[in-house]
Formats: sequence, C-alpha cells, structure tokens
Amino acid sequence: MEPLQALRKIFQEAGELSSADELLHLIVARVKETTRSDVCSIYLADEERDDWVLVATEGLASTAVGKVRMPTGEGLVGHICKHQSLLSLKDGSKHPSYRYFPESGEEHFAGFLGVPVISFRKIIGVLVIQNKGTRCFSAEEEAFLITIAAQLAGPLKTVLTQEKLSALTTVETSDQIKVQGIKGASGISIGRVHYLRAFKDLSTVKDQLCEDEDAEIVAFKGALESVKLEIQAGGDKIESSVSQDVHALFGVYLMMLDNDMIVNETESRIREGLTASSALKHTIEKHAQEFDQMDDVYLRARAEDIRHLGARIYARLNAHVSAGSLSADMPEEPFILVAKSLSITEIAQFAVDNLVGIVCMEGSSLSHTAVLANALGVTAVMGIGDISRKKIDQRLAVMDGYRAQVIFNATDLMQQEYRRLIAQEKKLVRGLDKLKDLPAETTDNHRVNLYANTGLLADISPGLERGAEGVGLYRSEIPFMLHDTFPTEDEQTKIYGEVLKAYAPRSVYMRTLDIGGDKALPYFGFTEENPYLGWRGIRFTLDNGSIFLTQIRALLRANVGIENMKIMLPMVSRIEEVDAFRSLLDEAIAQLKEEGFKVLRPSVGIMIEVPSAMMILEHLAKRVDFISIGSNDLTQYLLAVDRNNPKVSSLYNFLNPAVIYSIHRIVRIAHQYRLKVSLCGEMGTDPAAVLLLLGMGIDTLSMSAFNLPKIKWVIRTFSLKRAESLLTKVLALESEESIREVLEAELMQAGLGGLIRAGS
Repeated sequence: MEPLQALRKIFQEAGELSSADELLHLIVARVKETTRSDVCSIYLADEERDDWVLVATEGLASTAVGKVRMPTGEGLVGHICKHQSLLSLKDGSKHPSYRYFPESGEEHFAGFLGVPVISFRKIIGVLVIQNKGTRCFSAEEEAFLITIAAQLAGPLKTVLTQEKLSALTTVETSDQIKVQGIKGASGISIGRVHYLRAFKDLSTVKDQLCEDEDAEIVAFKGALESVKLEIQAGGDKIESSVSQDVHALFGVYLMMLDNDMIVNETESRIREGLTASSALKHTIEKHAQEFDQMDDVYLRARAEDIRHLGARIYARLNAHVSAGSLSADMPEEPFILVAKSLSITEIAQFAVDNLVGIVCMEGSSLSHTAVLANALGVTAVMGIGDISRKKIDQRLAVMDGYRAQVIFNATDLMQQEYRRLIAQEKKLVRGLDKLKDLPAETTDNHRVNLYANTGLLADISPGLERGAEGVGLYRSEIPFMLHDTFPTEDEQTKIYGEVLKAYAPRSVYMRTLDIGGDKALPYFGFTEENPYLGWRGIRFTLDNGSIFLTQIRALLRANVGIENMKIMLPMVSRIEEVDAFRSLLDEAIAQLKEEGFKVLRPSVGIMIEVPSAMMILEHLAKRVDFISIGSNDLTQYLLAVDRNNPKVSSLYNFLNPAVIYSIHRIVRIAHQYRLKVSLCGEMGTDPAAVLLLLGMGIDTLSMSAFNLPKIKWVIRTFSLKRAESLLTKVLALESEESIREVLEAELMQAGLGGLIRAGS
C-alpha cells in the first residue's frame, strides 16, 4: 500500500473508533503493515512519573505494555525525547543509548527508526518501527513516519489530555484509572459508581420509509406527550431540593418540546415518507447543529439539551427505557452517576440525599446538567471521554471537581488523602456561607459589586442565595433562539419583564441582541468565511433596524414601573455604532410616550470586547454611562487566539501581560471620565486574577453564581492598598507563568491557598 493511501486509510478508520485503546492499536497495526516492518510501537509521556511508557505495540510482547518505561535520555526512545529529533539506525543495539528490556522480547530486532510526536512545541510521544535484521530505512520511509507522527499529534494529545494513559498502562497490582474532564461543578466527592446506559444516539438511526403516515404521526405525538409527563414528574420530585429558578430548568425542557418548529418539521418529514424515528433524527440534528456552530459557549451547550430530548422521544417511540436506571431500593450509601450524557430529568429520578457526584463522558461546563449539579451541591465532571462500564461500575471512585479529575477504583491511600481534603473543604464552605449577607469590601473599606451572569430566567442559578447584587449580563438573544420566527414585541416584553422583576430593585444589565455570523438564527440563516470578524453583535442589529427597534421598545416597556434595567451594547468597534443606537433609543422612547407608556431613559453602556473600542475609548466615554469589559472575547481578540480551537487554545491566557496592560488602561480611562467599570468572563472567577482587578480599581465583577462566595472572600481578605502594590509588581513582569506564580504566592501568604485549587 502506498504511504499516502495508507495515511488516508488510517484516518478514515480512526474516525469510526470510539476509544483511545482502539486508536492506538489501529495506528501500530497499519504503520507496521505499510512499512513492512516487524514491529511498530507507540510511547507516550507519563507526566506523573516523568518518563516514557510503551502504550501500544504490534510485534513486541503485549505484556510489555505499561511495563516498559524509560526516563528522558535513557534508551533509544529516551534519546529521541531528549534530542527531539528522528533516529534511524541500521542496528539499534550498537547505539550507546540502547537499553535492553527483557519483558519486551526486542532482543530479536536490529533495524530501528523512531520519530518524535510533537504537539504545540512539546514532545508528547515517540513512534517507532523496528526490523528483525539490520535495515537501512529509506528517505521515503523516514518521510512517511514523520508525516504519520505529525498527523497523529492531535489524536495522541487527546489521549493524554483525557488521561487514557492511566487506563491503558494499569499495573497488575492496581486497577486504578484516572481520567481528565471539564469542570462542571466544583467540589470533592467519594462514592460508588452507578453506570447508566445511554439512550440510543439518534444520529445512528438509519433512514426508513413509512407505510402509514398518520399512524407514525400519532406515535410521534404520543411519545412526545410521554416525555413531557416524565419531565413534569421529574421536576415535581426534585422541587423541594433546589431553588425555584433552578427548578424552572424543567420548564426550559418543556418549552423546547412545545416548540412548534420541532413538532412541525418532524411531522413534515413524516408526510414526506420517513418513519417517525427517521424524521425525528433529521429534525433534532438540524437544530442541534445550529447550536453546535455558535461561538457563544452558553448557546452551544444548548445542543446537548436538544439531543437529550430527541433521545428520550426516540426511546418512548420505540418503547425503550434507560437500561441503567436504578431501582427504588437504591443502596443507602453515597453514589456517583456515570453516563455518556445525563439530562436533568434522568438525574431527578434518583434520591438526591446520597447523590454526591455526576460524571458525563460528553457535555460542557454550561450544560443544564452542570447547572443542576451546582444547585444541588453535587460535584460534576463533564467530557471525560469513553470509558468501559465493566472497569468502573459499582466500584468506588474519587472526584476532584476543582481539577475536573475522576479516579476510578481509587487506592486506600488515595481515598484517605481525599477524605482529608473533603473535611478541609467543608470547613471552607461553612466559612463562605457566612459571607452571603456581607458586602464584597476590602479591609480598607473599598467596595466592589458582585453580580451574576444568566441567560433564560429558568437558567438563573441561586444567585440571590449566594449574595448576587444584580445581573451583570443577561443574554437577551436566548428568546430569539427558541422561536421559529422573530419573537414579537409583546413576547419579548413579557420575558424581559420576568427577569427584571426577579431581581428588582437590583440592577439588571441587558445585553442587546448578540446574533449574526457564528450565531445565525434558524429562520434567518447566512454563512460567512470568518464569523469572528463578521456580521455580528451591534453590526447585525443596526443593519436590521426594525428588529433592533422592536427589541429596544420591548426592553423599555418591560422596565416600566420597575426601573432597574441598564442597556449594554455588544461588540462595539466604532463611534458611529453608539451614535446610531442613541438615535434608535430616542425614536423608541418618543414612540412609546406617544402611545401612553411612561418610559424612562435607561443608562446605556458598551462592552469592550474589540481592541479598536479600547483604542478609541476616550471618544466612546463621552457617549455612554458605563463600561463593561468582556474579558473572554477581549483576550481572544488581543491574542488572536480562538480559545475553542485545540490547536491554539493553550495560548489563550487572560494573565498574558498584553491583556493585563489593556484592561488596566481601560479602567484608568473610564475612571478619568467618571464611568463605572464592570468585568464579566472567566477572568473574574479566578482568585489570582481578581487580585489584579482589585488593584486596578474595578467597580463590578459579574460571574456565575457558584463563584460569588469565593471571590467575595478574596476581596474581603485583601486591602486595596495591598492589591495596588501587587499590580505595580506584576506590571513589571514579562510572562504569564511568572505572573501566576507571584499571584498564587500572595494568595498562599494571605491564607487563601485553598482557593488556588478552586480557581484552577
């Protein structure tokens, strides 16, 4: 087989695999076959033990996997890792770095060719081929192996990121498996695993033609109604355990099921000849993919909800139930739910008294599963990747929600250490609870406002319960995403009014419609080559004046009699955009007053997310009432890094000196014009970064409700003078690493070392 053809075949087959183990063995088998070698092996970095371990081989003894290890510089593989370069030898045993491993059986092999696998400037592994006799590998063979190694850097990096290495190289004396995921809900938990089998993946349903369209529609509607009843029952069961706002998540699911667009499209596809299952598959995937393509991580997470609901409808349609559901006589002991994905309805069927953890192989930190876990005080880790049920079900597991790690089959020593941390955490939480009604005020009496971020009213985590002083960012585009047409003015007024009333008299910062480009509506679709620099935010709304005017009118009407709304404009990059909005606002106020509404002019501010806005801030400051820094987008644009792109996401860091200088400049200029400055985004939830923001004199921080207590603790522990001095020191540093080191040392010195874990 030709090398290029082999390369295409490897990646074609790799796309059909579901586990890291299968991928590794596919690679070694195909490379061995293509190069006509006697052995192909892969070694990966084990950072915990600081060495290189054999994880897959075709040709060496299979028992050597996980046992053959070498430090950097030792053995031929260690030599490659040290020098980060290709090594081709006619007889590897003659090389001074050669080391013999009896368990591998490699004394029979002479010819050796190894190339480093490098990902983002860091060597992560070595790909090796060997021959029984002496062999001079050709330049073409070297080029092929180099190409394979370069192409496999991404998949192999994923193996390491998910820590599949631990599972693949488990020693005989222990079956402990550690995996890495995404933080869903912080905390530390120990419990017995209860593995839930997933509902069928709708995307795998094959298209079939129906014989009776009417019967298929009746079956579809019946399944839909059954799922609605399940969700209502789940909500009723969990109602007493969560706040009213979190309980309303079940209402979000019902709202999605009542979406005429989903129902009508499914029925339409049935009328075109498809079975109900096939029609449902196409409808669900269409809407889920629309959310998948959005840049806003909150909106992108809604794709999970749509797929959950589709899977439940399919299960009812085909008379299936969740095979992993626990019975009512569940053991009276702490337990951890593990599944490919979990909906809030599935979680609700279990008694929450002993539920201590939730682990999902898929999902994100912004899924409703994570929201519910936070509200229940249950540790959650999302996106760990596939893991075999037989290796973990009914076994004891340790969860570290701060580091987003799960350790299945944890050793006694590991359990002992984490039980100590649990006791320490409980003491910390008791201390944070006492801060709820206290202001976020430094030791020298400088006050900072702490607000919560939210989307739908139903998605509001218990912000008020955790001391939120208002809403710092409300994503007003959510109602637009859940309709099959642009929502009317009355519909918008009702939705916005509910949010304002829920927080009255506290301020609510309503971000105007932020769609376009990466967030195209299903009923107003368009494509762009580069949506990040395209038709989005204020550009989109100003170009669609009637839509924008309708939203402005709805916001003003919703605020009548409540008067706690402030309007915030997203993605502003030009002075003309603010002037154009002010003209629309004048027009809306005039219209509504003429119609008899007693509207007041609200405060208007802009989000600084684009570098150009930062550079013309002196001019913009004369036209607005406040400034809000969108730290996620500003960091992304300043560093030219897409944080959702795994190839460059490691370069995304809000402690980059360029980001710190820029935010400091924004705060200084805003304060010169006597404008209050708020900041929302991940930076405001990192205790280390908050020290800098405090030193800059930031007025307001807006974040998820869960993070409010710990950030309040940081603020109440430091003086403004100390933070200002720290900022001066940091502004002289040149790297993200040195800045992080200085800030965390300051936290440790202040007795806030426990928050370093929480902020990581």
